[in-house]
Amino acid sequence: MPPAHEPHIHRYQRWLGQRYGLHFDRYEDLWQWSVSDLDAFWRSIWDYFELQSPTPFEGVLVEDRLPGAVWFRGAQLNYAQQVMRHADEADRAGHPAIVWCDETGLARGELQQMRWSELRRQVASLAHHLKRLGVQRGDRVAAYLPNTAATVVAFLAVASVGAVWSLCSPDMGPVAVLDRFRQIEPVVLIACDGYRHGGVDHARLPRVAELLAQLPTVRHALVLQHLDAQADVQALAAAHRRVHAWADLVADEQPFEPERLPFDHPLWIVYSSGTTGVPKPIVHGHGGIVLEHLKLGVLHNDIGPSVEGGDRFHWYSSTGWIMWNCQVSGLLSGTTLCLFDGSPAGPRDAPDWTTLWRFAGLAGVSFFGAGAAFYASCLKADVQPQAVAQLSRLRAVGSTGSPLSDECYDWIWRRLPQPGGQPIWLTSIAGGTDFAGAFLAGHRGLPVTRGEMQCRCLGAAVHAYGEPDAQGQGRPLIDEVGELVCTRPMPSMPLYFWGDADGSRLRESYFEMYRGPQGQGIWRHGDWVRITPRGGAIIYGRSDATLNRHGIRMGTAELYRVVEAFPEVLDSLVVDLEYLGRDSWMPLFVVLREGHTLEADLVARLKARIRETLSARHVPDDIVQVPEIPRTLSGKKMELPIKRLLLGHPVDKVLHRDAMANPGALEAFIALARQRGD
Repeated sequence: MPPAHEPHIHRYQRWLGQRYGLHFDRYEDLWQWSVSDLDAFWRSIWDYFELQSPTPFEGVLVEDRLPGAVWFRGAQLNYAQQVMRHADEADRAGHPAIVWCDETGLARGELQQMRWSELRRQVASLAHHLKRLGVQRGDRVAAYLPNTAATVVAFLAVASVGAVWSLCSPDMGPVAVLDRFRQIEPVVLIACDGYRHGGVDHARLPRVAELLAQLPTVRHALVLQHLDAQADVQALAAAHRRVHAWADLVADEQPFEPERLPFDHPLWIVYSSGTTGVPKPIVHGHGGIVLEHLKLGVLHNDIGPSVEGGDRFHWYSSTGWIMWNCQVSGLLSGTTLCLFDGSPAGPRDAPDWTTLWRFAGLAGVSFFGAGAAFYASCLKADVQPQAVAQLSRLRAVGSTGSPLSDECYDWIWRRLPQPGGQPIWLTSIAGGTDFAGAFLAGHRGLPVTRGEMQCRCLGAAVHAYGEPDAQGQGRPLIDEVGELVCTRPMPSMPLYFWGDADGSRLRESYFEMYRGPQGQGIWRHGDWVRITPRGGAIIYGRSDATLNRHGIRMGTAELYRVVEAFPEVLDSLVVDLEYLGRDSWMPLFVVLREGHTLEADLVARLKARIRETLSARHVPDDIVQVPEIPRTLSGKKMELPIKRLLLGHPVDKVLHRDAMANPGALEAFIALARQRGD
């Protein structure tokens, strides 16, 4: 870290003293103020980042309730407008908006760059054409795109016209994509002709045609010729849609005139799957996301343009993970985005875990983020980043997705020493797609302890709660493992779930377990957490049955639909077992029809179908044949009890046999739990 750099959170604290006369000796005191006086704290974030509204607002937290809090009523702003505030100054300073490359570019040592003025021009051009095609405020625009600068342009253009953005990665199969996009009825689909991953080209025009055939509300298809500049995009016209080539839509000179939108106008729809039904379409608003992402990015991740030479922010992500959204938010503070499109492990036939480090050196990355599983792979491969890349600008490493083991902390500190022998700042964060932010994150000025997130985020009233009592109230725990809860509203919490007219699905997802003293809702996130006496926190994995593969939460229901479509499979159950400091293990248990056994061919076909129709992340580590799937008296699969049993909890502590329809089904799982515990 350059000696001249003062952490942004320290600058914010100094500003609080100068502006409001507020002084805090300890971070814990600052955090306590931020969650006790929500009006003052979030107003300070608005003022500190100099957000502007052409209309006055009547208050900050106008309606203090969970769910359904109302923030900054009367204010108007636009996410894209906030991004472009930095364009002229950043161009004068010579800081690009985006630098990026794919696997081919990295092999050649070629990096592409986009100036802020060019980003603004392309966004304005595409926004103009979206309006020309009839896209209006509130219309949904779905995207099926890789991690490139064009995807950022598309998102900002959609946001600027007040339409609602929703994105899936092109490595997702048609079932998974349609389960998401069908719910929101998009009027436009922006898609790519293909992508490259692990040295293999994946054509996608046939799949795009399939999507169009199943999405009758789509009136126009915009196609990015990403894999093949000569791809015949007009072949999609057979799907009875008007098809437009991407290059034609971003070529014009048009004024950048973003719509003025209410604070809570929908910005995007993201998806976080539960254990039953189709994925939940979660709607977040412009204002709440701008506030949360400025707070998280600048104050907790300590990124911003004021670092000498300008910060360059990279967080490896696919476009199907909420970290794509969080990475793009670096633009809100004028930070340069560094995007890599491809496999972090290099070619399939010759894995190379130096790939992202070589990209970081080529792009001059100053903040490098990835999922915890990536660092575990680098550790196992004994990667030496500084032997393969010039990383002199690197001053911070971020991790998320699952608990980072102590061994990974040591590997990062050993392999990425800073000038003077100081350990590099390692900031591990935990949050979720649900509110597009973090509950637990880093602080540049606090000590880093192995295996522990440094602090609870400002404005996030996070606690560990014990089991609820008869009134639904929980007891806050210190230095004990409990359910991660948030007891006060945050601006980026969901506005609603798309199609959830009465709000019942939203309440069932987060607010059914706990109630506050006055009966108010309390957000239960679904993680096991321990708040340490130091004020840090340790995550112990999921407390519910939701799958969490490398940071991407997925529902079990969509996987069952694929698996149980096989004629050989009668029933199935999947659990994701996360162990602190150890690799996760996701087994799929199957009950087969009489006369069938789990031969290698069936295992291969099951895994191939899951990969093809859902994604590679849905593929289980092992497939295990069992006689029966344990079910409740009402017929529900007992996912969470089986997960807890396999994590080592005593069987009598995780379930009641008399509440089961088939208690004999437990024996195979008890035997497996005993075997894994030996």
